[in-house]
Amino acid sequence: MAIKRPTHEQLKQVALDLGIHLSDDEVATYNKLLQPNFDAYDLVDSLPDYVPAVKYPRTPGYRPGPEENPYGAWYMKSTIPGASEGKLKGKTVVLKDNVCVAGVPMMNGSSTMEGYIPNVDATVVTRLLDAGATVVGKSVCEHFCFSGGSHTSDSGPVHNPWRRGHSAGGSSSGSAALVAAGEVDLAIGGDQGGSIRMPAAFCGIYGMKASHGLVPYTGIMPIELTIDHTGPITANVSDNALMLEVLAGPDGLDPRQHAGRESQPYTELMKGGVKGLRIGIVTEGFGWDNSMPALDAQVRKAAKRFKKLGATVSEVSVPMHRMGTAIWLPVAAEGATQQMMKDNGHGFNWKGLYVTSMVDFHAGWKARADELSDPLKLTMVLGEYFIKHYRGHFYAKAQNLTRQLTQAYDDALKDFDLLLMPTLPITASKLPAPGASIEESVARAFEMISNTAPFDATGHPAMSIPCGLVDGLPVGMMLIGRRYEEGTIYRGAYAFEQAGDWRKI
Repeated sequence: MAIKRPTHEQLKQVALDLGIHLSDDEVATYNKLLQPNFDAYDLVDSLPDYVPAVKYPRTPGYRPGPEENPYGAWYMKSTIPGASEGKLKGKTVVLKDNVCVAGVPMMNGSSTMEGYIPNVDATVVTRLLDAGATVVGKSVCEHFCFSGGSHTSDSGPVHNPWRRGHSAGGSSSGSAALVAAGEVDLAIGGDQGGSIRMPAAFCGIYGMKASHGLVPYTGIMPIELTIDHTGPITANVSDNALMLEVLAGPDGLDPRQHAGRESQPYTELMKGGVKGLRIGIVTEGFGWDNSMPALDAQVRKAAKRFKKLGATVSEVSVPMHRMGTAIWLPVAAEGATQQMMKDNGHGFNWKGLYVTSMVDFHAGWKARADELSDPLKLTMVLGEYFIKHYRGHFYAKAQNLTRQLTQAYDDALKDFDLLLMPTLPITASKLPAPGASIEESVARAFEMISNTAPFDATGHPAMSIPCGLVDGLPVGMMLIGRRYEEGTIYRGAYAFEQAGDWRKI
């Protein structure tokens, strides 16, 4: 099918949009000169769009009704059996609904994406199926994954299995709720500001954000390439480590991944115990303006378990941690506005796989922008203001500052094997009531990101593990390690888990 050639008026307007003023004679000349270029586009259009083959048969599935979906956590149910044998044989897994599964509808929490059906499987999907897991559907995620609360999806709120009417955390809200409720064994989450670790903390389960680039992001709807992470959410440490063994390592389609950064035997590394490990309690991770004193106290109390297990536990100060979320913000706000929205998801300057069907479908948001969630719209207005009036200066400066933030954590990790702090400053908050104000919706979306977001900017591995209850709701403790040393985090998490029921700490 030939590319549609522009009219003279269209060319003149395109030029004007770029600040170029063309006369009628110049437009005619430009049009003539451009014809061979349009012929080249015709050739590109005629060639196949080379995407990975879909290996496992499936049906589109169905949207479960309320009787099958008590927490509002399921988006689609669709059974896809994996290989006849493998590390994950017998395990069921649900996929966050920003993950492409060929032939299965994908909404990414937004009405503007409803009706999109991917034509590819994300690499993580293929790897899970190759390892014998059974994919059992898609879980609800927040509106374009832009909320730490579980109230922004256009399919409705996701309830916390610990207490109905309270947040399950976001943006991997459905994934965490389904694992916590025991409806699935494993789940895929995504993390750009804490969206694996936040719902894991609220729901009393285990969520690992591995080092940036360790797990391929291929076939997952991006937010911003430098902070995009995907990874495992599970009910126990062993399943988490086993799942990362399957997911990790280069796929040849995500250039953020580095040769030699292969998967490690995490299920063996986790058994090393913590005797001799040096664990630093980061002073600046406590005492935020909205921190619950009882939660901070619970994390400090839980940290003493490591000392009893033979680790050296002491305080460490990382002053720049208090600046981490501010440094992350321009990257997330301006980057997401430009890449995820204005550039229709994938953007430019990328050597990885483009899901062109997603680019085409997502472009429709521009005619329906009023349907976007308030947290996303607010972020986009912020991002666009700084892009338009400051030329991307602060995005660029924040990326430069990220190197200093990375060094600050790396310096602390020269003296310690793991850093420790609360995953979140609060336990699960109440879901906003229908018709709640914009102020409340936005507050519930971003109130909990102070400790999680910095590690999306720096790319350090970080894991939330449950460490007790405050007023009957789970508390998450976050362990942070050196980049690509997930095995050390699993050592700490597994030893802590095996030492006794976390609910009784």
